Amino acid sequence: MQHEESPAVALIRRRLGRIPIVRALTTVLVGFLALQAGVIAVLTVVALQRKQRLPPGGFPHLDLPELTSGENRLRIFSYGEDVFDAMLEAIDNARETIFFETYLWKDDEIGRTFKERLTAKAESGVAVYVIYDTFGNLVVPRAFKKFSPAMFVLPFWVIRRPWHLFDPRRYGLDHRKLLIVDGETAFIGGYNIGSLYATQWRDTHLCIHGPEARELAQAYVDFWNRFCRKRERITIDFRLRFSPMINIYGNNLARMIFPIRDMYISAIDRAQRHIRLTNAYFIPDHILLESLEAAALRGVTVEILLPWRSNHILADWAARSYFTRCLNAGIHLLGYQHAMVHAKTCTIDGQWSTIGTANLDRLSSIGNYEINIEIYDSRVAAQMDELFECDKTNAIEIGKDRWQRRSLIMKLSEQVLGPLRVML
Repeated sequence: MQHEESPAVALIRRRLGRIPIVRALTTVLVGFLALQAGVIAVLTVVALQRKQRLPPGGFPHLDLPELTSGENRLRIFSYGEDVFDAMLEAIDNARETIFFETYLWKDDEIGRTFKERLTAKAESGVAVYVIYDTFGNLVVPRAFKKFSPAMFVLPFWVIRRPWHLFDPRRYGLDHRKLLIVDGETAFIGGYNIGSLYATQWRDTHLCIHGPEARELAQAYVDFWNRFCRKRERITIDFRLRFSPMINIYGNNLARMIFPIRDMYISAIDRAQRHIRLTNAYFIPDHILLESLEAAALRGVTVEILLPWRSNHILADWAARSYFTRCLNAGIHLLGYQHAMVHAKTCTIDGQWSTIGTANLDRLSSIGNYEINIEIYDSRVAAQMDELFECDKTNAIEIGKDRWQRRSLIMKLSEQVLGPLRVML
């Protein structure tokens, strides 16, 4: 028996039939974007309130001794004041050249000290080259970014013509942090320049004194010469060599070369005993995540230390959308507390280590200009393991049971913000 359709139902059906599918999809998309914007707005307010009541930094750290690796002397730094003192001392002792590069350079006591020391060496006759990222320092007063004419300064900004806006290779930021003095002493790692980073952020930097410093010097020269004015090109040749112990990897967006991600994946795939990874913004692509999962499933102890609350709350939530997969694979997640952990390091099986500037997110993997150093040395790995164990004393393990008990609002927010992972 056929039921007669009521006039009201027929009217609704006719009106729905007139709505184009494109309009319906657009409505859904706009609604979802509005929901994302609302969640982001709430998180932004929470982040501002949290920042206001954040206590002064204080966290465990180690004063690790210098060690010898081949023909090089290496020292790992885990406290900002220590590495800044060492960097300033190297600047003061420069005889011929200083290559300095940073992503963030604050106009505060530490930032001004670096500027004054670099200026003094330039005016004494040392060739001082400075690179800083223009976008990263937009909020820094313009007066601070006026330098002595004795210095060579490159404010990195690759969008110089209107048509550059349509070239994706022009959107990379210079996220590298380097200091190389006389081609003999080099610093590389996660530390930006500013008073905040001296005592309140837990980061990792490496100092190399010896032949391998030339590798970082040449990496600096290559970057400078690619983006500087022709009359300011650096003509020094550092005569590179192959090394079985230390390698340099640099992401180059202009040439679409991104070896740092591949370096991580290759090392993770070789792991047999343990992987100890520290990263400020853990938002990996699916291949890197699958490598970590596969390592854990074949019996490797995989520990990932990341900030429980970072300086970018959106990055925190994007990272947490991976937690369930990691925990299901048996990966140990450690949330660092009471300070921002900004290090980008990993050590594997007591043999392999990396320290550098690259986060495990899309921006660092295939976007920004980054640089990491890879070291095959059991003594370096032992210090990295010791440092990781120290950091664990200031971290909470995010267990599977605890994570499953998180609130429904948290779960829904993770789903809403999940699609933004491709942009972070």
